[in-house]
Amino acid sequence: LPSARSSCPHLMALHSVVPTELRQLRACLLCGLVKTQSQFEMSGCDNCEDYMNIQGDRDAVRQYTSNNFDGLIAMMSPAESWVARWTMIDKLTPGVYAMSVYGKLPKSKIQDLRSKGIVYHSRDRSQL
Repeated sequence: LPSARSSCPHLMALHSVVPTELRQLRACLLCGLVKTQSQFEMSGCDNCEDYMNIQGDRDAVRQYTSNNFDGLIAMMSPAESWVARWTMIDKLTPGVYAMSVYGKLPKSKIQDLRSKGIVYHSRDRSQL
């Protein structure tokens, strides 16, 4: 019998986005996607990899993600989720997102993003 994963390709895709364990969780400082450190190292950020280039780079994972975040949103159907619209993650990949991510991208990365037409908004809500 084929496993559920092999018979459902969308489950395989979700496996790379949903955290595989509760230890060593990190959140992307740009989009808030939560995965384990090893998942970020293996596949990068499913939303931001084209800009962040963290796949396979442990130092970049540590620099552009944070292990300090609050709240989790499990968003599987972005178009149907009022919470996703309210938190402005409705255009992102289905997955688990942090409500607030403590920390900030380095100024050099913010400037790099700006040169590519991407405006960085800190996801740190601790000062609000």
